[in-house]
Amino acid sequence: MISKIRFVLAGLIVLLVALFALAGAQDEAAKPAPKVISIGNGEQSYLRLLGGPPETVTMHAGAVALAPGQTVGKHSTESYEEFIVVLEGQGSMIISGGTQLEMKVGTSVYCPPGTEHDVKNTGSVPLRYIYIVAKAK
Repeated sequence: MISKIRFVLAGLIVLLVALFALAGAQDEAAKPAPKVISIGNGEQSYLRLLGGPPETVTMHAGAVALAPGQTVGKHSTESYEEFIVVLEGQGSMIISGGTQLEMKVGTSVYCPPGTEHDVKNTGSVPLRYIYIVAKAK
């Protein structure tokens, strides 16, 4: 009887080790791969650069081009942080409540989670920027 219990326990241990090894292999298979991503030529108004999982762990990114006077539309970062890098032109991030953060070539803008905002081209040439958002909560 004791030898049967030992045999069953040994079988369970082998099964658990195999399951943990399989889970580790799946985690490794799900790991995003490094890559080079084209940011386009600026002729498109929007170009998705990173689409989130499984392409990344939590990150999304895109290239945006706004004509003079154009906005992206009011939206919220919800549970994400947003970072903008200006490539060309000038504009402003308009935070609900009235705060405006000026954006131009050579600047970046950070927007924390849970912030309603809009981005507007305030210049006379296209505003081109890349946004990056990542899960914060």
